[in-house]
Amino acid sequence: MKAQPATLLLADGTLFRGTLIGKPGTNGGEICFNTGMTGYQEIYTDPSYTGQIVVTTTPHIGNYGVIDSEVESAAPTVAGIVVNSFSHTHSRVDADDTLQAYLEKAGITGIADIDTRKLVRHIRDKGAMNAIISSEYEDDLAGLKKQLNLVPDMQGLELSSQVSTKAPYFFGDPESPFKVACLDLGIKLNILRNLASRGVYCKVFPATTKAEELMAWEADGYFLSNGPGDPAAMPYAVETAKTLLSSGKPVFGICLGHQIIAEACDLKTYKMHHGHRGINHPVKNLLTGLSEITSQNHGFVVDKNSLEANSQIEVTHIHLNDNTIAGIRLKDRPVFSVQYHPEAGPGPHDSRYLFDDFVSLMKN
Repeated sequence: MKAQPATLLLADGTLFRGTLIGKPGTNGGEICFNTGMTGYQEIYTDPSYTGQIVVTTTPHIGNYGVIDSEVESAAPTVAGIVVNSFSHTHSRVDADDTLQAYLEKAGITGIADIDTRKLVRHIRDKGAMNAIISSEYEDDLAGLKKQLNLVPDMQGLELSSQVSTKAPYFFGDPESPFKVACLDLGIKLNILRNLASRGVYCKVFPATTKAEELMAWEADGYFLSNGPGDPAAMPYAVETAKTLLSSGKPVFGICLGHQIIAEACDLKTYKMHHGHRGINHPVKNLLTGLSEITSQNHGFVVDKNSLEANSQIEVTHIHLNDNTIAGIRLKDRPVFSVQYHPEAGPGPHDSRYLFDDFVSLMKN
């Protein structure tokens, strides 16, 4: 296969030249990096990465192909991918396709043969910023810059309504002992699997659904999912969350859902320098004193100062690398949330107990 040239341009003018992977074209988004050693298919199909170009720090990508059962959504939602060494073939016996064919089918443009170590160090030092990948502007840098200037900033960007389901659907066994209404802000499939495996029948609602519609199903609890974009740009979800928090029924939030719960409690969120994205982030559970190795993917976080001014909210988890807020709970209501992904399967399952805690609240 003859390599086709491609270009990666960052908002600060930094330029990388490499080779095209995926579908030929031009696409931009906020560039970020994930430090996970495995799981590229789960990363690319996680709706939380919508609008982002993902750099994988693992040097070799594509070697085990793709398999239909290892997706977190119907199709990849990333704005683009950046890798060091890309494999157009795979060695996995039960793989359904090559990663190249998968990306082409999904319309994802990527770039390979990039010094990703240099690029990640640059992002870590300078912070997340917009970038653009192109196989069409090889000799027209000025034109590529114009295209990059059209890419919206992640701060202030609402994306959940773009990736959420368009109509409600059910997941799990209708005869299950518990019913949970899930607000789909960009939900991952494995969240639903974890709930269903614990005797929960889920009804998944579009992101913009009013609280009254969720409550009309008479669920035993409510779940607010992960998803992309800026939580401060989602007043519709915050208003829904405020009503759900006042219902008296258990509410559980993950990642963006955690941030929406915080916003509903009049806390502030802010955009991080370069975010947390990987599968080995250490978190301390302040209630038990135990530490967890967690999977994380977020560029926004709850502001610690605004939280300290609210006496009705307790910090339950902190990130041990930078002491950012990783979990909260309400003291007067059965509501809790975490910034990380307990449903992920990076190897450790340290955080799966959170689903058990949610079910236990519905039993009481």
